[in-house]
Amino acid sequence: MSQTIQVITTVENTDQAKAIARTLLERRLAGCVQIIGPITSLYWWQGAIQEAEEHLCLIKTQIALYEAVEMAIKEVHPYTTPEILGVPATRGSQQYLDWLAGEINARSR
Repeated sequence: MSQTIQVITTVENTDQAKAIARTLLERRLAGCVQIIGPITSLYWWQGAIQEAEEHLCLIKTQIALYEAVEMAIKEVHPYTTPEILGVPATRGSQQYLDWLAGEINARSR
């Protein structure tokens, strides 16, 4: 199995998404962050169904860095209880996985 995971989080706007992306990239905790949006999210919050326009961040990283990625997201994230989910990549292009590992591992150089 690949050591690659995709971490998912949502925020209110593009500026917040870019702040998270730049934080992770500058720390070499991710090789790529894609920002999608706006999207519509419906969810339970404080006993009621809420609806919000959000932006989705798809963060490409490695399993070993998950805790550091989560902490970095929480430093920048505006929500009280942000969605932060790590989804394992069970398959992927070896060329892409090698590139990703190289970009993340550049932090130790």
